Amino acid sequence: MKKIKDFTLEELKEELKALGEKPFRAEQIFHWIYVEKVKSFDEMTNLSISLREKLEQEYTLSNFNIIKKQESQDGTKKYLFDVLDGNAIETVLMEYHHGKTICVSSQIGCKMGCKFCASTGIAFVRSLTAGEIVEQIIAVEQDIQDKISNIVFMGIGEPLDNYENVIKAIRILNHSKGLNIGARHISVSTSGLVPKIYDLVKENIPCTLSISLHATNNEKRSSMMPVNNAYPIEELIQACKDYIAATNRRISFEYALAKDNNDNLEDAKALVKLLKGMLCHVNLIPINKIENGSFTKSTNENIIKFRDYLNDHGIVATIRRELGSDIDAACGQLRRKNL
Repeated sequence: MKKIKDFTLEELKEELKALGEKPFRAEQIFHWIYVEKVKSFDEMTNLSISLREKLEQEYTLSNFNIIKKQESQDGTKKYLFDVLDGNAIETVLMEYHHGKTICVSSQIGCKMGCKFCASTGIAFVRSLTAGEIVEQIIAVEQDIQDKISNIVFMGIGEPLDNYENVIKAIRILNHSKGLNIGARHISVSTSGLVPKIYDLVKENIPCTLSISLHATNNEKRSSMMPVNNAYPIEELIQACKDYIAATNRRISFEYALAKDNNDNLEDAKALVKLLKGMLCHVNLIPINKIENGSFTKSTNENIIKFRDYLNDHGIVATIRRELGSDIDAACGQLRRKNL
């Protein structure tokens, strides 16, 4: 059975034509799914009974079930979703003064093997479809009875390793007749898949690109992030410069600070040298302890010194607010789970 949320509006029009229906019916269905957020075809009351029966026979709405929901002391919510194939993924909702931000997963498991991430060592199963990515937002909005204002692709998986489905999901999320979430309110993170960064330039989607950098030389970065062996820092930084030149959009560099590893003044100096002159922002992340992980969080004193050094030398840097660490919902703590 086809998952109806996997289709863009234009694709859905073609699907309806193939069923012998007028294309405008696709817009009605799109409205029911993304604006009204119905959970069954029967609720689409301005469609004929015969069309609803056709939809029931040919498609599924693939509504995720909430297996477990945890709430942090700071209000962060972590959802464990049944993705309806015997696997489960985690999605996180965070509250900020500027609105509600959701951190979505793009894969079931991850191939990247980053040493500071809880998904490391868990077998990769598959990539999520576009509709399964979108469904995370819909399911959370249904649960909280409120709108999501910002989306970050920073959950389980490497978004650019699931490139086509992530791009399609962004187009569905961004569509004015659907959830209508502005592209500038969507951030896509990557561990550094250089060819896909160049592909992203061609999409002409003004979302924010976030680069998981975490080190300033190849030896240290490769020890933390095996992807660096395939795409070393020099190639990654050049791709970022080319991305900025082509799009005129600022890149966000994620830098997780680990005690006695990448958090000293020499690292800060090297980071300034690496990024000098680029249209960018550095997001400093106090690294979170994970099961069997070898890294521990840097001291608050070192984190503040690191930030101040960057700012004093022309690199805009902020410290990411820690949310949800008491329920393992903070950066790097999400895991894929089997049912």
